[in-house]
Amino acid sequence: MHFISTILPAFLVGSVVAHPGHSVTEELQERRDYLANAQVRDLSHCSEKLKARGIEARNIARRERIAEAARAKRGLKSKRDLSTVLAADHNATGLGYTANSDPTSLFTSNASCILTPDVTQGPYYVGGEYIRQDVRETQQGIDTVIDYQVIDVETCEPVPNVYLEMWHCNSTGVYSGVTASGNGDSSDTGNLNNTFLRGIWPTDSDGVAQFETTFPGHYTSRATHIHILIHTNATVYPNGTLGNEVTSSHVGQAFFDQDLIYLADEISPYSDNTQEITTNADDSILSEETATDGVDPMFEYTYLSDDLADGLFAWIAFGINTTESSSVTPAAFYYESGGVENDIVDEPTTKTDLEVSDSGRLSYREAQAYTRNLKLKHLKQPTESVDHLSLTLSIAHYDIAPYIFLIFTLIT
Repeated sequence: MHFISTILPAFLVGSVVAHPGHSVTEELQERRDYLANAQVRDLSHCSEKLKARGIEARNIARRERIAEAARAKRGLKSKRDLSTVLAADHNATGLGYTANSDPTSLFTSNASCILTPDVTQGPYYVGGEYIRQDVRETQQGIDTVIDYQVIDVETCEPVPNVYLEMWHCNSTGVYSGVTASGNGDSSDTGNLNNTFLRGIWPTDSDGVAQFETTFPGHYTSRATHIHILIHTNATVYPNGTLGNEVTSSHVGQAFFDQDLIYLADEISPYSDNTQEITTNADDSILSEETATDGVDPMFEYTYLSDDLADGLFAWIAFGINTTESSSVTPAAFYYESGGVENDIVDEPTTKTDLEVSDSGRLSYREAQAYTRNLKLKHLKQPTESVDHLSLTLSIAHYDIAPYIFLIFTLIT
C-alpha cells in the first residue's frame, strides 16, 4: 500500500541554520505556527492501542534482537556495566540492562513525537539516492544501528510500504553529494558523486525501517542531528535508486543527548573535527521544538558494549499524517552517471505536468527544468512505467523558441 503521507516527528524538525542560502527564521516560524495550532502533539494517545495490538511487545522483541545481532556481528559479548558514567535521560544503557533483564525495561518507546506538516528539508538534500540499509561505505566512525518506526497519528496503526530516507554529515561535519560553502572543500566538485551516509529503505508491516550508519559529526552553528524524510508512491529504478519525483511527507531531524556527543568527540576521527561544537541548548531549531510540552526529538540509545567506540543502537518512533504531502527541492540529483547540482530552484523540476507562467509564456528556465526531469526518467529506466509529460499547448498562443529548445534538448 502506497499513499501520500506527512511526516511529523517531534524530532522531525526540518532544515538547518548554518547552510548558505537557507533562512532558519522562516523555518522556525513554520514550526511555531504549527505547534500553536496542533491538535496532536505526541503519540501518547496511541499507547494503549499499540499495547493491545501487540505492537509495543513486537517493538521490544525486535529492538532486543537487533541489539544482540549488532553485538554478535562485531564480536562483542559484554554489556555495559550498571555503574555507567553516562546516565543521560535517553541513554537506556544506564537503566542497568543485563543478560537476565526484562527487555521491556530497556527497549520500550519513550520518545514523544508530533506532526510537522510544513517544514523545509534543508539545503543538503539529494534526490535519487540508493535504496540500502548500510550507508557507511568507507566512512570511519562509531557504528550506529538505527531502528525507526512510523505510526499513523489518526489511526495509531503502523505505516507500512513507505520509503524512509535518512542522511547526515560524516565525522568531520561534511555531507556527501553537495558542493557548497561551509560543506568541507567547496572546490571539490568530486563530492557531488559521493553517496556516503545517505540511504532509503521501505517500512515493513510494523512501520519499521532500519539502517546501519556511523554516528554523525557536527558543523558550525548546528547541533549533531540526522535528517529523515518519507517518500510515498515512489519509483524504484534498476540501479537500486529511488526516483526523483520528490513528493514526500516532509522532512525533519532527530538529535542525540549532549553528553553522548561530548564523549564521541573524544574518539577518533571525531576528535579530528576542527569545526566548533554547537550544543543542543544553542541550536535554535531544537530549542523551538523542546519549548513545546510533550515534544521529545531525541533518539533513545544503548551502547553495544562497555565501550562507546564499539558502537550504538538507537531507536525512535514518530507519527505521520497520511493525508498530507508536499514537494521538496533537492540541492542536487544523483543520476546513474553521478551527481548533478540542481541550479534550478522553485521551478517545475519534480512535477508531472509542465506548468506555464501566468503570462502564458514558457521560459527557457521552465523548459530546462522540464527536460532535466524527463531526461532523468529516461536515463534511469524505471521498472514501473512512467507517464511521459504531455504539453497541451497551442503554439498560436505561446512563443515558439523555448519549445524548439525543449525538443532539441530531448533528442540530443
